[in-house]
Parts: sequence; structure tokens; C-alpha cells
Amino acid sequence: MGIFPSHRSQDRTVVDRPAEGGWRGILQAPQKEKESYANDPSTGSFEGYGTKMTRNLDEKVEWVDYYFHFMSPPSRVNLDIWPKNPPSYRGVTVEYNGELLKITNKLLELLSEGLGLEGKVLKSCLGGDGIELEMKINMYPPCPQPQLALGVEPHTDMSALTLLVPNDVPGLQVWKDDNWVAVEYFPNALFVHVGDQIEVLSNGKYKSVLHRSLVSKERMRMSWAVFVVPPHETVIGPLPELIDEKNPAKYSTKTYAEYRYRKFNKIPQ
Repeated sequence: MGIFPSHRSQDRTVVDRPAEGGWRGILQAPQKEKESYANDPSTGSFEGYGTKMTRNLDEKVEWVDYYFHFMSPPSRVNLDIWPKNPPSYRGVTVEYNGELLKITNKLLELLSEGLGLEGKVLKSCLGGDGIELEMKINMYPPCPQPQLALGVEPHTDMSALTLLVPNDVPGLQVWKDDNWVAVEYFPNALFVHVGDQIEVLSNGKYKSVLHRSLVSKERMRMSWAVFVVPPHETVIGPLPELIDEKNPAKYSTKTYAEYRYRKFNKIPQ
């Protein structure tokens, strides 16, 4: 298991939120307005507006504009960094956060039971009610030579889960059976990526999905991703219930902060 769409009818209100909140317009605002919210990763300030245009090892250009901020818990939320336009953004995003917390709780319960454990185990290991939700709005502009560019290079998410709503422009691909496979777009579907922290906790029974994003020659691609992550001080390692002589630990145990640092700096875990 790595990625799957959720088609439950009650999720339809969730996938409608980007349209209701006018989220598409945030990254189409005048450059001066976006820059007033600019982040500065060099100082550890990741919240706000950012843009990335870099050349990877395959000489392909990664090209994406994005807006990142915390949604939950309240202690992590800085409303000053949330976009002021459109005016509906704040109210809709607060509602969206509540809906995604319910979905996250249910997903973690089902994944725990899939490991033969009590439903509360994974949520507890990830920080309980302190679990954090991080919003990242991505915009991949049309590219006249899409064969020379990527939206995002191949990677797995360092999160526990990623909850994704894409627009209808194709581009998301996953690595399966030694090939890149295009992910089919389903209207009214919320896509769920299993991330690194679930892979570690499950001792590899669940796999973090390797994926990438392509750009379109003619159309702008957008996605609204919410990363479900543990608090930085949370210690993450293979669950003791899943380890024995026949199934030794496949991953080291460390805080999420250390895992995050190593992932960002491409240091082996």
C-alpha cells in the first residue's frame, strides 16, 4: 500500500474546499502581494509564499510556486501568515482542518487495525491530539518544453500521511513495478499517500509511496496537499509489537526533528 483515493460521499465537501475558499487565486495574486508573505528557508522560516526553480541531477528543471502554513494544532498556527485574500480563505480553511482531522483519525485507526493492533496505537505514537497538519498549495505553471522540466523530483513524503486534492490536470506519477505510472484523476476523491513515519512505525509493512510531479505544456497544474506529521520531539521507531526474532527492526529510532533534518540534508537515516 502506498497511495489510494478515498471515494466516500462524505468526503465530497472536503474536496470542494479549494474551490469554495478561492485557493486557486492565492498563487495567481500579484507578485508584490505574494512576496509580502515570502518565506525564508535559509533562516528556518518555511511558512508563507515560496518559489523553486532548480536543476536536478538529471538536468531537469524543477519548477513550482507554493504557499505553506500550519493548520493544526492551534499552538502551531500563525494566522498572520495566512493569506488575507481571498477573504473567505480563513473560514473555509478552519472548516477544512476540522474535516481532515476527522479523516486522519479514521485512517490511522484503520491502518492500526490492519497491523493487528488496537485502533488508537498509530495516533498515540504520532503524538495523539498534538499531531500537526501542514498545508502546502502547489502551482506548476505551463512549461513550453515539459520534457525538460519536473514539478517535483522523485521523493517520498516525510509525513505520516499526506492528504491530497489535485486539479484535473494530469501530472502525478508513482513508482510501481519498476516503472513510473500515471495516477488517474478521480473527481470528488481525496488522495491519501502513506508517508515515511507510517513506514517506520509499521517496520515496513506499509510502504511510503515514491512519487513525482510532471508539468503540462499548456495548462497550469495545482494541488492542495496537507501533511500529517508528529510534533518534532516525538520519538518514532518500529513498534515493539511488530518486532521479534523473525522480524527484526528495519529502521532506526529517532525524533521526528532528527528525521526531518536528515531528510532535508540528504543524510542517511
